[in-house]
Amino acid sequence: MLPLYRELMEGSSMSSPNSLEGKVALITGAARRIGAAIASSVHRDGADVAIHYRGSADEAAALAQQLNAERPDSAAIFKADLVDIASLPGLIAEVVDWRSKLDVLVNNASSFYSTPPGDITEAQWDDLVGINLKAPLFLSQAALPELRKTRGAIVNIVDVHAQRPLRNHTVYGSAKAGLAMLTRSLAKDLAPEVRVNGVSPGAILWPEDELSKAAKESILMQIPLERTGTPDDVAACVLYLLCAAPYVTGQIIAVDGGRSIGW
Repeated sequence: MLPLYRELMEGSSMSSPNSLEGKVALITGAARRIGAAIASSVHRDGADVAIHYRGSADEAAALAQQLNAERPDSAAIFKADLVDIASLPGLIAEVVDWRSKLDVLVNNASSFYSTPPGDITEAQWDDLVGINLKAPLFLSQAALPELRKTRGAIVNIVDVHAQRPLRNHTVYGSAKAGLAMLTRSLAKDLAPEVRVNGVSPGAILWPEDELSKAAKESILMQIPLERTGTPDDVAACVLYLLCAAPYVTGQIIAVDGGRSIGW
């Protein structure tokens, strides 16, 4: 469990959260950035972690090595192109073959880039909608029989821009808005066996294609807490939904420093 999360829980009047000890979690896009923080968080809380990756093989292997050094044979890596929908049942089967069950699915993998209207291509649509919306649906569907057996949980990583559009990111925002509705729809349809929730990050890590200093300052001015968050902030919220929220489903929690309350 994250130290800060543990400290907050122990210092509150809430009962202790359920541990993930003995559970199996599949996190997509888990080799680096927010996905790696989520994988490390659920691993610290006792889960065995299936680290999905597409192209970041070295980073995925390094993370698995780190987690296995902390607890032997507790992490493994799984390669898959999530846009290839036909391959998704095979990914779930590989994870179940590894640990005989699946308790948690975190749909974190994402593509993010601008698509200014007038220049949008069908290939961009297929990629952004494919990874941000289509893949979470069909991977959740593939995992459903196993999650029903374990009365498991799904957490989808959405985005504050599912609620308020980001200029020139028409396709990305639309895909994430679809993921928000998918989260609520699955929560309704899969209850009571499977809980489904979302976490909606704001400015956590700057995009890898570097933003200008002026663009960063403009974003920071829109955040009441006046700073960016960290991947551990998102991971702590995921851990809350998995461990301490047995009566919560169909909810999307913004982890954005207050940005979504009005910019």
